[in-house]
Amino acid sequence: MNDLRITVNGEPRVAAPGTTVAALVAALGMDAARVAVERNEDVVPRRTWAEAQLGDGDRVEIVAFVGGGAGAAPPVPVDDPLVIGGRTFSSRLLVGTGKYATIEQGKEAILRSGAEIVTVALRRVDMTPGKPNVLDTIDRKRHTLLPNTAGCTTADEAVRTCRLARELGMADMVKLEVIGDQRTLFPDGAATLEAATILVKDGFTVLPYCMDDPVLARKLADVGCAAVMPLAAPIGSGLGIRNPYNLRIILESATVPIIVDAGVGTASDAAVALELGCAGVLMNTAIAGARDPLMMAEAMRDAVIAGRKAFRAGRIPRKLYATASSPESGLIE
Repeated sequence: MNDLRITVNGEPRVAAPGTTVAALVAALGMDAARVAVERNEDVVPRRTWAEAQLGDGDRVEIVAFVGGGAGAAPPVPVDDPLVIGGRTFSSRLLVGTGKYATIEQGKEAILRSGAEIVTVALRRVDMTPGKPNVLDTIDRKRHTLLPNTAGCTTADEAVRTCRLARELGMADMVKLEVIGDQRTLFPDGAATLEAATILVKDGFTVLPYCMDDPVLARKLADVGCAAVMPLAAPIGSGLGIRNPYNLRIILESATVPIIVDAGVGTASDAAVALELGCAGVLMNTAIAGARDPLMMAEAMRDAVIAGRKAFRAGRIPRKLYATASSPESGLIE
């Protein structure tokens, strides 16, 4: 019989008739526990790999997590936890795993940030045997992995990516991201809402990245998203919160946690987000791109804590004119 002509991660290959998915993964020298497989845009459940035979012309995608975005995790404050989809977290800082100079630097930055939720992106596996994987540096007992759909440009792509992430053994909490413009990396609101609706019905805990649009934020919450993540500014721009007034409007009617995502540049940006009443902030470039990423990770940790305390304490009203802080009675005349 003639060999099968298949495509694996975009590359043409040949396989013997009767080759199963399990055999293909083994032949490529991949760790079966670290990858997920899609055939002709349908996820192949891991339990069926040994029986799932490939056919001539099959298009196979083999994916794994890559960078996307000390001591035991601190105890959760009894009076002020962050709750997302019924899960409780003590840190209100969410961080990514991409753009670090080395995997080791990224691991240390994550530890110093105190973050408990760490984002990872799903990508085709590098078929070079023995190449390090970002999961090697993340302690799954300390950190909750948040698969994201970075790079997806349609609702269908985002849904497929989340289903592959679930096949990889991740929990059902996902960061939904559907990009509508490649220059600004602004999200496509309509496609995000479409994908969110499908994923919520499919049992996912969905955290969508969106514009700072109060109407869209409300619609995303209404379809069942566990949190809504409006941008502060374009991804990686470091511009900080460009429209605090829209965020305030979103927060006024919020029924789920509001987490600022994208555009943070320094610690004061993170503090402002929490001072406004946002439940948390997600960042990657602001830490990884700093001159000293490890020190910046600590600064962001402290800024988020300070911002939350300031919000809970309640700031003084803004006034046009001065009000003396010293008592006016008993002045020496």
